[in-house]
Amino acid sequence: MTRRYRAALGAALALAASTVLAQGAQNYPAKPVRIIAPFPAGGGYDFAARNIGQRLNESLGQPFVVENRSGANGNIGSEAVARAPADGYTLLLGGIGPQALSVALYPKLAYDPVKDFEPISLVAAQPNLLVVHPSLPVKTLKELVAFAKARPGEVTFGSPSQGSGQHFGLEQMKLMTGTNFVHVPYKGAAPLHSALLSGEVSVGFNIIQLPLPYVKDGRLRALAVASTKRAALAPNIPTMAELGYPIDFDTWYALYAPAGTPRDIVAKLNAETNKALVNADFREKAGVLGLELLGTTPDKLTAHMRGEISRWVKVAKAANIKLEYGVPLTLTLSPGAGRGNKNTSRACPSP
Repeated sequence: MTRRYRAALGAALALAASTVLAQGAQNYPAKPVRIIAPFPAGGGYDFAARNIGQRLNESLGQPFVVENRSGANGNIGSEAVARAPADGYTLLLGGIGPQALSVALYPKLAYDPVKDFEPISLVAAQPNLLVVHPSLPVKTLKELVAFAKARPGEVTFGSPSQGSGQHFGLEQMKLMTGTNFVHVPYKGAAPLHSALLSGEVSVGFNIIQLPLPYVKDGRLRALAVASTKRAALAPNIPTMAELGYPIDFDTWYALYAPAGTPRDIVAKLNAETNKALVNADFREKAGVLGLELLGTTPDKLTAHMRGEISRWVKVAKAANIKLEYGVPLTLTLSPGAGRGNKNTSRACPSP
């Protein structure tokens, strides 16, 4: 075989391959597509997955069926997508938990959030609100910090679960302020909300739409929003950064495909997803929940995810927190993170 013949054959094969890929993207999807939401029905991941799926169904003409595959802080559903065929017919509605916090929490994660997925688009971000029960004699964040410092290991602080963004926000707050709140994890945002209303716990971060109505009627007191900017649902409540504590852990959601999914299919999904995110009905529904619909390029999603991983790994190391599915979480605060620190061990609940 001559060099010229080999070169011609190589060019022909490359052209044939690119033609097949282009035809595949042009005909995609030719059958129903699964979107795996790695948390139970009814939460933010499920809401985002179903609304994205509905709009993609309308624009692409095939059903986008949501499958809730929960467990291990979103790791089970994420791993399933990482191991799925890279053909565009299995997608993941992931986010801050399985694609960022899990790297910081799990020493032996069964997938790599960066290497095992093709990013499609950042979908939405949801602010979290720091609230206290009215029985706590504080009206500002500064007063809360002073109150907690004077009572190390006495003030209870609730979160939706071990290893959640709210839990990480608490640990970051403890490290920044030198306080020692007692972490009380629940099995979801709704149970935490009930505990805050009843006074079972005194303080907590929670997704904004749950506590806000009760802030307005005086049953809870809002101190700050844990975001870089004020929340659209509560523009009069300051951010933690404004008050001197740059804590930002918006609960974010994003769409992914398995690594190796053809670029043309990823590009098509990106374009259609970004169209879906400007849909007026979707935006109205999201606004009620305090969700800001976003939409990005795949590269911007990758950059966002890398930044989040780096940030939360640092917090996990500073607070010395690790988590293994089915094994109790061990939490030991670093020196200087508050007097009277104690190790705590609680069972790891399935989200």
